[in-house]
Amino acid sequence: MAELLKISTRFYNDRKVRAVWDDESNRWFFSIVDIVAAITESPNPRKYWSVLKSRLRKSGSELTTNCSQLKLRAADGKRYATDCIASEHITSLVRAIPSKKADHFLDWFTYSDNTIDGQSKKKAYTFIESNLIADKDVGTVKALQQIHAYIFGGLYDFAGKIRTVTISKGNTIFCLAEYLHANLKNIEQMPENTFDEIVDKYVEMNMAHPFMEGNGRSTRIWLDLIFKKRLKLCVDWSLIDKRDYLHAMIESHKNSDRIRALLKQALTDKIDDREIFMKGIDYSYYYEQED
Repeated sequence: MAELLKISTRFYNDRKVRAVWDDESNRWFFSIVDIVAAITESPNPRKYWSVLKSRLRKSGSELTTNCSQLKLRAADGKRYATDCIASEHITSLVRAIPSKKADHFLDWFTYSDNTIDGQSKKKAYTFIESNLIADKDVGTVKALQQIHAYIFGGLYDFAGKIRTVTISKGNTIFCLAEYLHANLKNIEQMPENTFDEIVDKYVEMNMAHPFMEGNGRSTRIWLDLIFKKRLKLCVDWSLIDKRDYLHAMIESHKNSDRIRALLKQALTDKIDDREIFMKGIDYSYYYEQED
């Protein structure tokens, strides 16, 4: 197999399902142990899979011949050979696992690639290769619009367009539409030379929420571009817990100390590491999933 460059982490009921992309066969391979853990909640999914694999072999099932040993990164940061299976064989695998969650898992798995989120996520994966944003535009509203248009183009008719109506989420009302353009000009002019200045700018842009949908996903990429340009750093989003992040962003409307602390402890100098970027997209979309 060719070198595996794209690494994905999808989330099923808050459980990680790791995947790697094989350029040679042009398809995703998913960790079988992760799938077993997700739908059985077995305390020892590796042993569970080992026993099941033995039974499948004895029964002559073709599933075991469709497995590939690929290296995936574990919790300790090291890569280990892991049984993986291509996406087209996922249904057969899940049907072979006795679980009440099988149907729900398959609904989640097949549905995810046919939704706007699924399609936009695929686009987001390729953003790093697009070289879309000119260095001089990093940190501008124009750059944020370009990011949004790239990810959601063809999916939303408002992709890349500043909203003209007032929106809210929960108890939060974002910048009133009649003041939005003036507010965005002010945000664009905010300094971005230090960590604190960059976070302040990010928080203000989040409070502005310039698009009808897709603000968080676009703005997190925008933030990383600023960090990369100004500080030669980026965020390893996998180090920031979903609930901690969401609570911190809600709180940032009044006090940004919490989000500042979360971002600071997650900074890395691996700004050209494809895996860091891919994980960032995975977690960015995970933050947006409803619990």
